Amino acid sequence: MLAGPALAQQLPAVSATKLAPPLQAAALSRAVPVRQVVRVQAPDVAAFRHWLRRALPSVRVQAQAGQPQLFLLSGIRSAQLEQLLASPLVTFVDVPDRPAHDERQLNQADLSVNSVTPLHRRYPGLAGQGLTVSVKENPLDATDIDFRGRLVNVDPAAVTVSSHATTMATLIAGGGNSAPAGRGVAWQASITSSSYARLLPDDGPELQQRAVSVQNHSYGTGIENYYGLEAQAYDEQARQYPTLLHVFSSGNSGAQASPDGLYQGLPNVANLTGQFKMSKNSLSVGATDALGQVAAMSSRGPAHDGRVKPELVAFGDDGSSDAAALVSGMSLLAQQAYRDQNAGALPPSALVKAALINSADDAGRPEVDFVSGFGQADALGAVRTILERRYFQGSVGQGQATQFALVVPPGTQQLKLTLAWTDPAAAANASGALVNDLDVLLTSNGTSWQPWTLSAYPHPDSLALPARRRPDHLNNVEQITLTAPAPGTYQIAVRGYTVAAGPQAFNVAYELNIGFEWLTPNKLRNVRSGTTTQVRWQWAGPAATGRLEYRPVGSGTWRSISSAADLSARSFAWAAPDTTTLAQLRMVTSAGTVVSDTFALARPLSVSIGYTCPEEALIYWPRVPGAARYQLYQLGRTHLEPLQLTSDTTHVLTGAALTGTQYAVAPVFAGKEAERSSSINLATAGFDCYIRSFVARQPVADTVQLQVELGSTFRLRALRLQRLEQGAFRTVLAQNTVSQLQLLLTDATAQPGYNQYRLELEDTNGRIFHSQLESVFQVSRAEVLVFPVPVAAGMPLSIIGPADTELRLRLFDTLGRLLLETTTTGTINTLPTAGLRPGTYLLRIGAGSAPELTRRIVIQ
Repeated sequence: MLAGPALAQQLPAVSATKLAPPLQAAALSRAVPVRQVVRVQAPDVAAFRHWLRRALPSVRVQAQAGQPQLFLLSGIRSAQLEQLLASPLVTFVDVPDRPAHDERQLNQADLSVNSVTPLHRRYPGLAGQGLTVSVKENPLDATDIDFRGRLVNVDPAAVTVSSHATTMATLIAGGGNSAPAGRGVAWQASITSSSYARLLPDDGPELQQRAVSVQNHSYGTGIENYYGLEAQAYDEQARQYPTLLHVFSSGNSGAQASPDGLYQGLPNVANLTGQFKMSKNSLSVGATDALGQVAAMSSRGPAHDGRVKPELVAFGDDGSSDAAALVSGMSLLAQQAYRDQNAGALPPSALVKAALINSADDAGRPEVDFVSGFGQADALGAVRTILERRYFQGSVGQGQATQFALVVPPGTQQLKLTLAWTDPAAAANASGALVNDLDVLLTSNGTSWQPWTLSAYPHPDSLALPARRRPDHLNNVEQITLTAPAPGTYQIAVRGYTVAAGPQAFNVAYELNIGFEWLTPNKLRNVRSGTTTQVRWQWAGPAATGRLEYRPVGSGTWRSISSAADLSARSFAWAAPDTTTLAQLRMVTSAGTVVSDTFALARPLSVSIGYTCPEEALIYWPRVPGAARYQLYQLGRTHLEPLQLTSDTTHVLTGAALTGTQYAVAPVFAGKEAERSSSINLATAGFDCYIRSFVARQPVADTVQLQVELGSTFRLRALRLQRLEQGAFRTVLAQNTVSQLQLLLTDATAQPGYNQYRLELEDTNGRIFHSQLESVFQVSRAEVLVFPVPVAAGMPLSIIGPADTELRLRLFDTLGRLLLETTTTGTINTLPTAGLRPGTYLLRIGAGSAPELTRRIVIQ
């Protein structure tokens, strides 16, 4: 029997192809453990189990849920691995589940980068209603109010919850109840979750039972470059459930090299984190910054066989987790747009892919590349593709062709079309994953255009070559673009070049881009006064500049922001003026002038709690210049709901309005509602009616002083400090006018020793409110207290002396020997007894210029 390196080096080629590259690499590096766990594929289940019992009776076998042909085998020795590989019943031996890790490194998101905010503005009815997304990783926080009423089968008692999973769910489908930034892409979709401890796909029937149509995977393992059992299983599930779309983060290993495979050792390429991301029928998403530049750490392609990966990029700063979550949310909205037009039927996942890829804005090198894929995801463009029915659907068999006519109107600056299909799963460890190979061709008046393809040759220079037009025999996504196409009728032909398992269904999405369109700012989000913000637009046309201008609404004068804004940049950093107003932007180009939405230029509004009492609560906020009224919101069953419109900046909640806990406020300018404030939570305010805090300035002091902080003085008539004496409270200080929120109350009549106090408030209706009790131990200026006596051996003694007075401490045993000497300053001090034996000791204390005191100490 062969073992270790000999096994990896001398196995016949047919057996070597059965062994996953990481296992081959481990054998070559002599890193094979004495016993290991492997995942085995055996299509003839009954025969394999019979053979296993006879040939390898000591091996532990575990079936893989939902994957009847896969088995987890434990306790495998090198010799037994050789037997597995030699068995004709075994088709592949792969690595088992590996520890997954989150792929997120940032703490903010900007939905304007990927045109989500303008999508919300133009299509407010599209919010993911009736759809469910699954977040596959660790448990999310079921108590987060941004998921209120929309969680499906999520464990509310999970001991450990993941802030990462919570953030992913918020980006995808957060309700915006906590703050405007808490609103996700599909903000009314339902949310469920599963564990990424299992890297194989979740059980299909269970996903179907939960009505999951998109699953987000913002996690990774190490760099893995082969088509393994996990990639195969995801492709199989996509064929079995054709409307289910899986979205993966590409990873955060963009500066690393692949340890194996065709691209082994090449820097900064082929470094997707996980073989499951090699699946053809899923989407892989890389990360960009807010300006659309691909983050240095974002993992890039190609896939193990030269396919384009990632297909898309989205905003994620240095973390591809956020980017994948955003695209998952966009996928839900594309599904909803189709469902609402097709009697409740969901679209094929290949159509959603085609719409997302086709509408993406070019990023990085022109057309397509292995860093940014087909470009920056554009939520508005993808949804419009579906809503405007800019797609074709069909199927072809071997050698068959289907044609579609497309009319291009005058003035079109760009024609773009994308073909996508859900391909059958390939054999595990296949050198090329494509099974059914379709070709797309665009023709007009005897001229034809082929799709853009990339060089997959394993050399950095080759992988960086620009895309060129030629047939694509690697990918199940193909794209053709044409700049400034002549008007007329074009033919789109889809041909079955090789259809081994047919017929093959396909989808073609297209768009005809013309001119300039504003994206942000818009009425849904404020522009922050006195800060720099990115204004964004779409531009389809030749290289050109425009004049960017601003004006407050009502002003007849437009003020210049830039006299030569680069239109192809699609964004501009505007230093917004420090003022509060409704405003507009406009872009003046040679083709005309386009004015933006009317938006609010304002600082974020903050809401405060004045008091929260059993019968009523008070909330208030600063007056916003130019705002005539304010819309008050209360958290309902799932989302914030309008409660009342008011012209005041103070509101008293009573009766039914007090049944909730979360509230927010939006200023209203000339009938236009601006962005809401963050929410406040009455239940967690920490109030005792009016009282924010009531505490002793010092718990032990020679003068009793208590600090008071109130939430509001609204309707307060009197304040009284009361001391507990013989079971009853006596007022020791009273104020009949309350005008300050912070007070320092002094009891000049306090007696030495233990004193208890409460604060009594009275409002204009004669109602009385009390604080909790607060205790103060008053000592005379010269007094020194030592406690506890006796003290347990090893426990510290507490020594209370006059405030701001130096204490000189000397500890003697009964024979007069000095054991410890120290100096301290403070009202409350400690003296350690560690190392002292039980017995009686004398403690001499000098306090300032006062005579030295002696206290007897007993240690037990």
